[in-house]
Amino acid sequence: MASRQSIVDYILDQIAKAGTVYSRKMFGEYALYCDTKVVALVCDDQLFVKPTSAGKVFIGNVVEASPYSGAKPYFLISGEHWDDSQWLEMLIKISADALPLPKKKKPVESRSNKTGKLKK
Repeated sequence: MASRQSIVDYILDQIAKAGTVYSRKMFGEYALYCDTKVVALVCDDQLFVKPTSAGKVFIGNVVEASPYSGAKPYFLISGEHWDDSQWLEMLIKISADALPLPKKKKPVESRSNKTGKLKK
């Protein structure tokens, strides 16, 4: 089941002060970014935050669940926490600060370089 854009928009509004936040749609679900880092997923209209030690300490009693089949467990954040923008914003900020920067993608080689032929 695909997540609703209205849910994603609401969560983004709630975490707007955590940094530069935005979403990207992927396979009917959404990845949430904070300052270029994927910090959470919205799958089946549920919020899953990437697990970090700092996030676990902040949450306290953590509920873990997989956002989709075969995925590693994330922190499942119940809807009751969504309305507390300060709490949710802090969780996203703490998580983003604890996550590594995304790896830079290597440039794609041209076809002629892959075949071993030199470009002229």
